[in-house]
Amino acid sequence: MPVVVVMGVAGSGKTTVGTELARRLGVPYAEADEFHPEANIAKMSAGTPLTDEDRWPWLDAIARWIGRHAGPGGVVTSSALKRSYRDVLRGGGDVWFVHLHGDRELIAERMRKRSGHFMPVSLLDSQIADLEPLQPDEAGVVLDIARSPADLVEAALRSLPDSS
Repeated sequence: MPVVVVMGVAGSGKTTVGTELARRLGVPYAEADEFHPEANIAKMSAGTPLTDEDRWPWLDAIARWIGRHAGPGGVVTSSALKRSYRDVLRGGGDVWFVHLHGDRELIAERMRKRSGHFMPVSLLDSQIADLEPLQPDEAGVVLDIARSPADLVEAALRSLPDSS
């Protein structure tokens, strides 16, 4: 089974969908935010977007996690905004992307309502500007976040190559 990477901009529901997807698949789950060095978290907390240079070590750490879970499977979240970032993640092993995509206003509303997260709403537009949608040759599925989390998980499960 491939490692599932639940991707999308901040506030798209990666953690909610990813944790439930991992539970349903019976595989380990990893939260991308846990792979960020403190300097990245401090930068984002201050409202400063990350640069590609900031992201490479973070992406490499996620790719190593993917490599450790290739075969038995796992679920990890990552914004994976650019194809070049997804290329790094694919370097870790067989992956299937679940891109949670949706309306900017819905995402901003969700971000304003959540508590205890370092990513401010002010960085949403920079993430949207950086986002390069999955290309036809990239393994994965794009799901509309206007659907309920339960529906998103079901759709993700149905999309997996090994699903029956």
